[in-house]
Parts: sequence; structure tokens; C-alpha cells
Amino acid sequence: MRFQDLLAYKKSFALAMKVFEITKSFPKEETYSLTDQIRRSSRSVPVTMAEAYRKRIYPKHFYSKLTDSDGENSETQVWLEFALSCKYISEDIYKELISESIEVGKLVNYMILNPEKFGVKKE
Repeated sequence: MRFQDLLAYKKSFALAMKVFEITKSFPKEETYSLTDQIRRSSRSVPVTMAEAYRKRIYPKHFYSKLTDSDGENSETQVWLEFALSCKYISEDIYKELISESIEVGKLVNYMILNPEKFGVKKE
């Protein structure tokens, strides 16, 4: 299996692309703060998940990278809250993106709790 076949990867990649599209309309003065930060954190979710999958022969690295991925997902949620509070996104868009992010978080957590299903050998 390729990391691109992981459901968590697919959903987190899709979410990062939605964030990218939505942030194109953010004000120019947010370019080096909110826009860059939310793009970076949302993209880090699938990136660190891919790293975790490649390091699955080392259980501690697998867990570490997945918890990093989960942390980036949580960071993305905070940036979405800022975007909503600044009125850069609507309540409906916020709810949609947060819902997708929560789903990604559950999938990452499933990977952490069931490492053997992803080829991680017991220590």
C-alpha cells in the first residue's frame, strides 16, 4: 500500500486544497500571517502522515510523526477560528472545514491506536 492510499491522507490532502482555495480571497495584509500559517499547518497534516507511514518499521517514529500530524490538524482548526472571527470565511464554510478536520483527526487517532493495521511491528 502507498501512503497516498490511506483514507486519512486523502481526506487531509483534500482539506488542505480546500484551505488553499479559500485563502486566495483573504486580504493581502494577511499574506504573511494567517494565510501562510493556515496553508502551512493544513499541508503539514498529510506531509507528516506520509513521513509516519514511511517510518512505520520504527514504531516510536510512527507514533511521533502521527502525533505531529494530529497537532498540525489542531493548529489548522485554530487558524480557521481566526478566519471566522475576522470574517474572512462564513459560518457555513467554517463548520464544513472544521467537520472535515475533526474527521481527519479521528482517522489519525485510529492509526495511532491501531498501528498493526498499517504495518507497524510490535516492539
